[in-house]
Amino acid sequence: MKRIHLLSPRLANQIAAGEVVERPASVVKELLENSIDSGADKVDLEIEQGGVKLIRIRDNGGGIAKDDLPLALSRHATSKIYELEDLEAVSTLGFRGEALASISSVSRLTLTSRQAGGDAAWQVQTEGREMDSVLAPAAHPEGTTVEMRDLFFNTPARRKFLKTEKTEFKHLEEVVKRQALARFDVGFQLRHNGKVIHQLRQAASEIERERRIASVCGSAFVDNAMKVDMEAAASGLRLWGWIGMPTFSRSQADLQYFFVNGRIIRDKVVSHAVRQAYQDVLYHGRHPAYVLYLELDPALVDVNVHPTKHEVRFRESRLVHDFLFRTIHRVIADARPDEQVAAQSTPAGNLSSPAGQVPDSSQSAPMTFEQGRISFNSSPRPTAGGVADQIGRYASLHPDAGQHAEVIASAVSPNVEASGPVAQPLSNTAVSAQVMPETNDEQCPPLGYAVAQMHGIYILAQNAQGMVIVDMHAAHERIVYERMKKAYETEVVRSQPLLVPLSMAVSQREADCADEQQEVFKRLGFELARMGEETLVIRQVPVSLAKGNVEQLVRDVLADMLVYGVSNRIENHINELLATMACHGAVRANRQLTVPEMNALLRDMEMTERSGQCNHGRPTWTQLNMADLDKLFMRGQ
Repeated sequence: MKRIHLLSPRLANQIAAGEVVERPASVVKELLENSIDSGADKVDLEIEQGGVKLIRIRDNGGGIAKDDLPLALSRHATSKIYELEDLEAVSTLGFRGEALASISSVSRLTLTSRQAGGDAAWQVQTEGREMDSVLAPAAHPEGTTVEMRDLFFNTPARRKFLKTEKTEFKHLEEVVKRQALARFDVGFQLRHNGKVIHQLRQAASEIERERRIASVCGSAFVDNAMKVDMEAAASGLRLWGWIGMPTFSRSQADLQYFFVNGRIIRDKVVSHAVRQAYQDVLYHGRHPAYVLYLELDPALVDVNVHPTKHEVRFRESRLVHDFLFRTIHRVIADARPDEQVAAQSTPAGNLSSPAGQVPDSSQSAPMTFEQGRISFNSSPRPTAGGVADQIGRYASLHPDAGQHAEVIASAVSPNVEASGPVAQPLSNTAVSAQVMPETNDEQCPPLGYAVAQMHGIYILAQNAQGMVIVDMHAAHERIVYERMKKAYETEVVRSQPLLVPLSMAVSQREADCADEQQEVFKRLGFELARMGEETLVIRQVPVSLAKGNVEQLVRDVLADMLVYGVSNRIENHINELLATMACHGAVRANRQLTVPEMNALLRDMEMTERSGQCNHGRPTWTQLNMADLDKLFMRGQ
């Protein structure tokens, strides 16, 4: 080992740059944050060769005083924190005071600034092994320009790890997009190799904000997004923004932007809450799209947990998780066909957007399925009683719809009396048609009135906008599923003791968590007892899960509680059983329905939560407006 010695300032900064400066996009992120913190409302970026050759950022912010310019390029120099208390409630994007020093140690950096109200501009550079600052007068308007040239010119080993110009620019462009979404009050211009790529003006109104989101995320996202705006006064939390409809899902998690007090972050608590909110409506293997903004007291979030500031730590992570889950879950549940029809509608001819109210549930009786018959029940909602038992019986048997139709029917709607003979299946070419009731567009419900059933699978309906096509099995499946969930929620979860208690070895952390969460497990139907430092005994389990792998389920629940502070695995397992039962209980394909039965299904869809998707996340209906139909037949061309 050599003797201990002090590192030179340049080498120390180059080592620090390894944490802050990964690629040109990292430089742009740090410099953009400084511009926004300075109060700028207009930022111009000029890039050459993907940012490796040149990055020049000019803003119209407050500028930097002449005496402060040399300090700006020094390590651990900042204007944003003074005491430890400031670090515990950071309200700015940057605060470490390492970015400019690190960037200047691995590139040729020039900082030019003129303070607001100042009579002259000054320029500073660093030179030599000791990174001495050289100050000189310059010509510059109010604001600041940072020019970085030849990234990693003095660290060729790191330059070899850079990708192609196209790849590096895409990473850099993504950073600009994130800042553009974070700050609607700031205008951005991005030029690459002399070509303007983005010209984003300030967005003050709601329409201008949606226009900016469309330019960054695509117009399809805005067309298929639901607005979110919820505030919890007691906790001081507010969540607002846009979430994509479940049918507008992605194969990758590439359209997910979450901001905390204007800072984009990636957080496992946030991701878990959003996934749970979409649990019931998203097709398997797909990812939701969203642009969301969480506002809270800066003292309740620690942003000083990662050098790049991409991660945060919430002081009340359970509170944040529950607030996010409840808000997004409620917005998705409240999405009704009338809102989606209104959003998709475009006036054509003499048609007007729907203004009528959804008919009262007493006007149409809901449809139920019992032993191959379609019937009507005078009670629109299932009554509580025996659903948990039905789940237990159903889960213990082979899931065959024909054998267990009676179990399903009684769980969905008890004491149903079937009426009428069994309907005969339609042939592949048969179409059942009926004239729509005479009514004006203002009285027409969102999903309209049924006019035909096609191939025993789809219901064709006419509404004020045009034609609605409904997958009757998928739609009825969601209706049955939601009713079964409501009925199950009103019951006390029934447990059964195990003949031989199940002993399981766990870590001490898991055993402590089980002790702390005894009431939660008891409410879900489990009875756990601690028999040692690292041993748990399961004495009782829910009736509906008695046949499952109980030990693995308890382990997964404990793992979730340790990481997220909450777990929905037990509810999800129960919901999976309910969804399977609902799938078998829903009306099947090739089942001929009368027009009143089809209309009853449409009215139920309008009143049912999450009726736009079936239990598997597939869409249940689609709208073709008159403009779409005219385009198909080239009318008016």
